[in-house]
Amino acid sequence: MSLKTAIVSRVMAALTSDKRQARLHARAERRRRNAGAAHVLGYFHQVDDPYSHLAAQALLALRERYDIEIHAHLVGPPADWAAPERARLVEYARIDAARLARRTGLSYTDAGHQPAPARLATATATLAARLEHEDFLETAVRVGGALWNEQAPSAAAAVTPTPAATTRAADAIRAGAARRQGLGHFMSAMVHYGDEWYWGVDRLHYLEARLAALGARRPGAPPRPFYEPHRPSALPATQAPEPGAAVLPRQAPAPATLHYYLSFRSPYTYLATERVKALADAYGLDLQLRFVLPMVMRGLPVPRMKAMYFALDTAREARSLGIPFGRIADPLGEPVARGYSLLPWARDQGKGYEYCLAFLRAVWSQGVDAGSDAGLARIVAAAGLSWTDARQRVGNDDWRAEAETNRAEMLSLGLWGVPCFRVDTVAAWGQDRLWVIEDHLAQQTPG
Repeated sequence: MSLKTAIVSRVMAALTSDKRQARLHARAERRRRNAGAAHVLGYFHQVDDPYSHLAAQALLALRERYDIEIHAHLVGPPADWAAPERARLVEYARIDAARLARRTGLSYTDAGHQPAPARLATATATLAARLEHEDFLETAVRVGGALWNEQAPSAAAAVTPTPAATTRAADAIRAGAARRQGLGHFMSAMVHYGDEWYWGVDRLHYLEARLAALGARRPGAPPRPFYEPHRPSALPATQAPEPGAAVLPRQAPAPATLHYYLSFRSPYTYLATERVKALADAYGLDLQLRFVLPMVMRGLPVPRMKAMYFALDTAREARSLGIPFGRIADPLGEPVARGYSLLPWARDQGKGYEYCLAFLRAVWSQGVDAGSDAGLARIVAAAGLSWTDARQRVGNDDWRAEAETNRAEMLSLGLWGVPCFRVDTVAAWGQDRLWVIEDHLAQQTPG
């Protein structure tokens, strides 16, 4: 391992550690107490973002449960570097938000298209006028509900706002975007509290746990979070299901294949891999490893702000899942290519999954330099394969055509990032969306 790789690995381990998170939390709480301030949450709302519509509803529930203040900001769509596949992001967000709404009991229905520009302009002007008012969230939910349901009467009807209202809305969006960037983020439906970010409904349970630990829960408020993260009932053999967890059926008659779109450079792929295998095993499915080039190697940008948030978020998710993470040896470039050059061979040896897991575990939790022979040999051995056989195959380009085929199919599904999963015609993106696949499989399995 090079000195640079070793140093970077140690630095990332420190940056993503639970000890550092605890220190940041403690520092933020000291500042708050010293200032005599309330628990203030910054919330960044994008009017035509369905995740924001769900987040506003969830935050209303949190305001009832906790002694908090919510300062709202309006923002526009993310910059091009943050949304390199903007059209696919917009389409998929509606589909995914509708699934999440059904799961959480929140209100949202995918109309199959974005709101009309005139209605959006009026809705944005309406919300900009309420930014400083306590009823902003109520207004956002009401206006958002009408905006996404074009049949509903509301202030979001297509009434052209005045020039002054349009200017005020544009100014509010610029100010919100500047505030968000200054705090270090780029997406909407984001909540910021005490130096930490929480995305939409999916990450609010972390915020709730933090507020509860600080004694901010109101008397009589429910002890469980508004939305608890899904933990699949099919767990790796090293983990035991929680008491009362459902036991997945052992066989499903159809479909027979679980397609897993993955990248060796994706930390979220690492978090998903053991659970994907457990899910496939529980249902007797054939797990197909559909590897693709990382986004950066496909010419899609991942700036430092984005990469750092993903690392911190992955670390938080990894701690929740009980998965080691943090000693990172970024495999971007040649290490990924070397790793992929052995994957088809490992698969032919019946060790494709073991090899993928060994590679991901090595680069995301053990600081192993996959760009070196010593590092790759360690990965190969961990997968139960022969380095003597493997070293003769390292560096071939035979895998590139398959990776491109996988990428093209993933794009045809309306997806562009990893990890993604497909069973039959049902596809989902994200390690925190495995429940979409599990729910589909359960529905296909007789009683």
